[in-house]
Amino acid sequence: MLNISHNKLNKKVSLEGYTAFSKAFTSKHNKLFNRFLGAFAIIVLIMLFLPWTQNVSGNGFITTLTPDQRPQTIQSPIPGRIEKWYVREGDFVKKGDTILFISEIKTEYQDPNLVERTNQQRDAKSRSVVSYKEKIKTLKNQVSALTNERELKLTQARNKLKQARFKVQSDSIDFQAAKTNIGIAQKQYDRTKTLQEEGIKSVADVENKRLKLQETQAKLISQENKLLASQNQILNANIEISRISAEYADKIAKSRSDRFTAESSQFEAEAQVTKLDNQSTNYKIRNAMYYITAPQNGYINKALRGGLGETFKEGEKLVGIMPTNYDLAVETFVEPIDLPLMHLGENVRIQFDGWPAIFFSGWPNASFGTYAGKVVAIETFISDNGKFRILIAPDPDAEEWPKNVRVGSGAYTIALLEDVPIWYEIWRQLNGFPPNYYKPVDGKSNDSKKTKK
Repeated sequence: MLNISHNKLNKKVSLEGYTAFSKAFTSKHNKLFNRFLGAFAIIVLIMLFLPWTQNVSGNGFITTLTPDQRPQTIQSPIPGRIEKWYVREGDFVKKGDTILFISEIKTEYQDPNLVERTNQQRDAKSRSVVSYKEKIKTLKNQVSALTNERELKLTQARNKLKQARFKVQSDSIDFQAAKTNIGIAQKQYDRTKTLQEEGIKSVADVENKRLKLQETQAKLISQENKLLASQNQILNANIEISRISAEYADKIAKSRSDRFTAESSQFEAEAQVTKLDNQSTNYKIRNAMYYITAPQNGYINKALRGGLGETFKEGEKLVGIMPTNYDLAVETFVEPIDLPLMHLGENVRIQFDGWPAIFFSGWPNASFGTYAGKVVAIETFISDNGKFRILIAPDPDAEEWPKNVRVGSGAYTIALLEDVPIWYEIWRQLNGFPPNYYKPVDGKSNDSKKTKK
């Protein structure tokens, strides 16, 4: 049948009477097969021009939209020892409910009356502040009294100075009068002596005039002494004014110095009062930290430190809690080469682990069991796994996400990009090219408005 041999069997033997001949050499099946191949080729050709949605896939897990809704651990800000548990794993707690009670392990805080003793020290210092204030008031009054007394003393001394000046003026006049009198007495004595020599006056008259001259000279000396004494009084009065000023300036300065010292002591006492008040408040707050409470409504996941009497350091994790009210989101990771294709508001289809789904990556509308989402955050720094983190929130205009999915379960994400013909996508895949880069209009992704670059 392969016509290898030169002996043609079909020319020597007639095969037309056999059934196999009619089945083998009929052309009906050839026509059907050719029609099938032609129809298949036409269908394939048409399919090559069908739209295909480019996408960027990634693996991630379910998380919450805001950080305060994510699972968290509760730490103690102070070191301590576990004394009593008030909850079990899986219990529901409300915000402020007590989870466990701890006791103090640091020796400087173990006094049960620490707050009361600190308050007593603060009150004692407060009374000291009051005493210093009274002392300052007294010293102020003392300065005022010394100032008034100084003014009185200076007024008195100035009056004495005026009196001494008046007396100097009076004595000066008397002194001049004494000078005049001595001149008159001297002339009378000389005239009487001349007349006595001429025999007109007697010797007794001359003696009287000499006595009067001597008395006048004595008065002149006395008046001069009085004048000098009055001048000395002026000097003494000026000295007294200076002495009073210096004396009271020293007293006032000392009183003010004592006042400043008292004010300094007052400020120091007030600082100590504030410090003790701060310590008392800190001790009260620390005592309140002995009760570890729930920061928000949630379920107790796991006790990370168990038992009674177990000690721990500050900041150590004690128990995990899962909030009850949270908004689901998906945290996925994309390759750095695909990061330029991600934009805020980008449409994403999500397939949750354990949730049945039939997915066609190029035809998301024909998929079943996937849910819509939108990109709400794009990390600007690469993660430890060498990829960039993308946060996806539910699409408010699409179907709701399943209620039974839990935070931490896995998710497969497909970010929907530009629509291209299938032949172009096959060509791109064969050449290893990345998906088409586009820039959304107005900075947000929009399926109907994507500009190629």
